[in-house]
Amino acid sequence: MKTNRQPVFRLDKTVTNEHLAWFHQHGFIQFKNFIDQDTVHLLLNAVNQVQDLLLRNDIQKINGTPLKFGTDVDGSPLIQRIAFASQYSNVLREFLRDERLQSLLQLLGPYDGRIGENEKDGLVVNHYVNSANSQFRQLGWHTDSPRDLFLGSRIMPMLNVGLHLDDCPTENGGLRVLPGTHKQSLFRLLFRKKYFIDHHPDKKEVGFNIEAGDLTIHDGRLWHRVQQSPNIGEESRRRVMYIPIITGAYQPKHTGSPTPFYHKLAHLYGGKPQWATAKATQKELIKSSH
Repeated sequence: MKTNRQPVFRLDKTVTNEHLAWFHQHGFIQFKNFIDQDTVHLLLNAVNQVQDLLLRNDIQKINGTPLKFGTDVDGSPLIQRIAFASQYSNVLREFLRDERLQSLLQLLGPYDGRIGENEKDGLVVNHYVNSANSQFRQLGWHTDSPRDLFLGSRIMPMLNVGLHLDDCPTENGGLRVLPGTHKQSLFRLLFRKKYFIDHHPDKKEVGFNIEAGDLTIHDGRLWHRVQQSPNIGEESRRRVMYIPIITGAYQPKHTGSPTPFYHKLAHLYGGKPQWATAKATQKELIKSSH
């Protein structure tokens, strides 16, 4: 099935009326070259340092959110989903202060928004790769809104902002969205597709031709999925940092936070890594990373 494409934009200092009009109509937008290649490498190094720290200390969950483990193409251990990554890195924490990210709050319209660094799952790093023992190659259709219901609140507007750290042309899989579904009824939001189970392409879906450094934003109510790469090994690697921009009451997570039920539904648990040789508490690691 041929996947539709869409125009792309650039974000210099702040969002424009053109950006706002496109986003409000379709529920998503892509900004090309949001960061340069030197910054891409800086962030990748920071992510690798966070992963190494977590693996060495056998950290299974952060603020109640389970990490997802796998194996890289060379057989080495890999964390394929890291939550609250900025809590372990000054580089990642500083990136979230970028004024252009703050300008994205305008996409929420009349709602007061904020970057949820310590809420939801915080800054999430997803690492997709096709290898023999990879546990994270794709993600089925879903919206980000039902997590509010599981947390006992009504659905609130939010943005899911993805900073892409690898090239990913449409043909290599990656993000797919259904334009306009951010305006659907509550019934369609909950039951249009089978959450996380349905991986089938949709004739109305839109794919993204992504280069490392690009930024994608979609409304949390928009149906989206991540398609598996047809490639194996290094060519399939896709690393994305997801930044939640949220509204509503401030609900920070902490080391004693329970595991949200939606993680169990999404099968986001990974197996306990057998390679860990040292242990430390989450509080100790966060303190040492500052």
